Amino acid sequence: MAPMPAVSMPMDGLRRLAALPLRPLEPVRRSLGQQVRRTLAGDGVGEVPAAFTEPPGDPGLFGPGSMTWRVHGDLPGMLIGGISALFLQALHPLAMAGVDQHSDYRRDPMGRLRRTGDFVGTTTFGSTAAAEQACAAVRGIHGRVTGVAPDGRPYAASDPELLRWVHVAEVGSFLRAYQRYSLTPLRRAECDRYLDEVAVVAELLGATDVPRSTAAVRRYFRSVRPELVGDELARGARDFLLAGQGGRPEQRAVYGLLVQAAIGLLPGWGRELLDLRRPPLVGRVGDPLVVRPAALAVGEVLRWSIGPSPVRAAATARARGEPLAAA
Repeated sequence: MAPMPAVSMPMDGLRRLAALPLRPLEPVRRSLGQQVRRTLAGDGVGEVPAAFTEPPGDPGLFGPGSMTWRVHGDLPGMLIGGISALFLQALHPLAMAGVDQHSDYRRDPMGRLRRTGDFVGTTTFGSTAAAEQACAAVRGIHGRVTGVAPDGRPYAASDPELLRWVHVAEVGSFLRAYQRYSLTPLRRAECDRYLDEVAVVAELLGATDVPRSTAAVRRYFRSVRPELVGDELARGARDFLLAGQGGRPEQRAVYGLLVQAAIGLLPGWGRELLDLRRPPLVGRVGDPLVVRPAALAVGEVLRWSIGPSPVRAAATARARGEPLAAA
């Protein structure tokens, strides 16, 4: 995993725009925000569930001052990082065999995305009990996911090594996306703190020897690299991610931009195994000259349209033992 430096971003104009009292645009913001929430959460856009509001005084696994709340609370980074993680995770033949044989991601990609988002949201912002219950539910599902990969090797989703791979690929991608596309990237020590915090979720799922720092993540990727392949299953997942889903032209354009940004986060060996070209006009250090500013702009529009997260607000009030303010 490449170093994750704090980067300066040419976003002063968008920052000033976001700070303006844009009351004439409030109906537009609300409409766009509702569309985004409906796309990501389906019909589940009503009241905040009790998992995030009770019991008073419970910080959950992490709490309001954590790096996990900071990273996972940034929607654009989570979208880009999540797509990048899917590309990366597809390179492990045993992990990909389990997804191919036991998942309905081709038939219901948005449903799978929402379930994954629900799990990350619950383990991040939910109460301690809710987070532990979510992990227990996933462990139960993993216990039934077994089979034989195309290369003849048996696999089990409960294998601690496979769980470690899925976790590191996921949170490493979240962190890389946050560092590149947020307005407030973490310092080096904060990156290490984030990885140390989120390791608890992997351990609750059954993973062992989970890397807890950027240096440990780099060592892990070097060790696992010989096991990764761009085989037929990996290429199939790649093509599915590149194609995206239907929708209106502007939605497809935004999705395409997010995918290009996600590809730009992949390590060079990952793009090589998946036969993915570097996004257009990307510099040697992997910093897009066109894709990145465009993705930053889309990210600001998403942040503006959605506004403050009601889930995070509820979780903050719960952690502090305070009543939830009226919307």
